[in-house]
Amino acid sequence: MLTERDASFMGAALDLARQGLYSTHPNPRVGALVVQGENIVGRGAHLFAGEAHAEVIALAEAGATARGATVYVTLEPCSHQGRTGPCADALIDAGVARVVVAMQDPNPLVAGQGIARLRAAGIPVDLGCGEAESRALNPGFLQRMEKGRPWIRLKQAISLDGAVALGNGQSQWLTGTLARADVQKERARVSAIMVGVGTVLADNPRLAPRLEVPLRRYPVKVVLDTQLRTPADAALFASPGTVWLAHGPEVSAVKRRTLQKAGAELLALPLDGVRLDLRALLQLLAGKQINEVLVEAGPTLASALLRADLVDEWLVYVAPMLLGQGARAVVQLGPFARLAEAPRWQSRGFELLDNDLKWTLRPQEN
Repeated sequence: MLTERDASFMGAALDLARQGLYSTHPNPRVGALVVQGENIVGRGAHLFAGEAHAEVIALAEAGATARGATVYVTLEPCSHQGRTGPCADALIDAGVARVVVAMQDPNPLVAGQGIARLRAAGIPVDLGCGEAESRALNPGFLQRMEKGRPWIRLKQAISLDGAVALGNGQSQWLTGTLARADVQKERARVSAIMVGVGTVLADNPRLAPRLEVPLRRYPVKVVLDTQLRTPADAALFASPGTVWLAHGPEVSAVKRRTLQKAGAELLALPLDGVRLDLRALLQLLAGKQINEVLVEAGPTLASALLRADLVDEWLVYVAPMLLGQGARAVVQLGPFARLAEAPRWQSRGFELLDNDLKWTLRPQEN
């Protein structure tokens, strides 16, 4: 039976899991505690794919004191041999007395088998303590396993009157220094950053996080570029991170060779009308182990994703300014004849960043 004590220790394990926020791709963020009596004797966080999992690190710190202990882990211990050994076996070999697991791992290679292995060895397992927090920490990994596509986080900066740029296209900078620094953190946590080729041509972005401490892993840069219009000398080729150009079925062989020489990996996609098939793209990205995608979109790409119901989270940075008549609207949807037809969103959080507001939204649940 789960207790308040269990919830407290699981909260500490979740804090450890957050240490991997920027680094665990494509693996989930997982933390583990080994508790003997009222004392934490081992702590572990999975930080990098291919390196030790949280349970193994925590057991190593605990040493002999792990025998008879309770282990708290934020995701079901793995039961298969990957780049590291099965964590369920490590827990059994250490002689732990009980395991508390936040949630079952939906990965088909695990999917309850780790818990079953522990129970078969006579170790009681309690499931569900801190599940909501664990899910919130790993939305992309879980969605990739459960639905076969990455988590799409749409990011836009807007004015108070709902515009992203002046009528002449000028948009730098709507928001202040603190908001722009926050975007760098959002970039760093994801598996991929996605833009349309229009953004590349207009702004020539680097699309690489700029943080005080260099990253060990940089997100992939994905450009939706039906006709391969990305210049071979674009700034994104000179910044850290692999470049993937998603293009249509009919493109120039010369453009292909030129961009491949510049360092691009080309992803051929079918068309949905005159535009790239977004669902096919997300399925392809999932197959490449992409968990979370930050889409830095102009109105055209944002509208396409919203119309296709492919936005899982919307980060809106609101600048307290008015862009006025003729400004470019944040999205182009509708027209709607009745308010009941208009999509509604749920507010999931607000954060004041100096003079700007960061607004986190999710689609309203039916």
